[in-house]
Amino acid sequence: MLDKIISFDQDFFLAINQGLSNPVFDWLLPILRNPYTWSPLYLFLIIFFIKHYGKTGVLIVACTLATFGISDATSSHLIKKSVKRVRPCNDVVFKEQVNLRARCGSGFSFTSSHATNHFAMAFFWIVLFRRKWKHTLWLCILWAASIGFSQIYVGVHYPLDILCGAILGTLIGLGTGYLFKRFYPKFFEHNQINKTQVIHE
Repeated sequence: MLDKIISFDQDFFLAINQGLSNPVFDWLLPILRNPYTWSPLYLFLIIFFIKHYGKTGVLIVACTLATFGISDATSSHLIKKSVKRVRPCNDVVFKEQVNLRARCGSGFSFTSSHATNHFAMAFFWIVLFRRKWKHTLWLCILWAASIGFSQIYVGVHYPLDILCGAILGTLIGLGTGYLFKRFYPKFFEHNQINKTQVIHE
């Protein structure tokens, strides 16, 4: 059973890594998976949260960092070091079939920390802001999913690494989001009051 899953995962990987090859993806997706690409977004969000929400914004930033820390520790240290799956670009048998479009890295493959971390932050923000800004859900999922997909395309992760990382990150993000909601309900009550006022007006 496990052999069939691994075989399917490799075939799915090749369908993306080789089958979807095109000049646009070759240029764009390595950029999307580079953490430095998103530095201006992170800086903007930090400034926005603090400027717009004050002390609560500082708490949101701190909880975002905590969410990232939990997801990264779980994926990079707990799961990867336990499963020890070799990356497709480092597999001595499989790597000849891989179109490598980024540095391979020496770490293990399962689960993808890129996917885990970004889905964790995405769903933390979704819990906090989806009722305030209607586009939060799809923007956050699209952002995290594009980063995860790019990891397959550039040749450093299998699809199953991304899928399981996304599931893990989603659970962590929902967990920290609802903990925030549990211990700081006033933030959500304020949003609900504003929504009720708009309806009555």
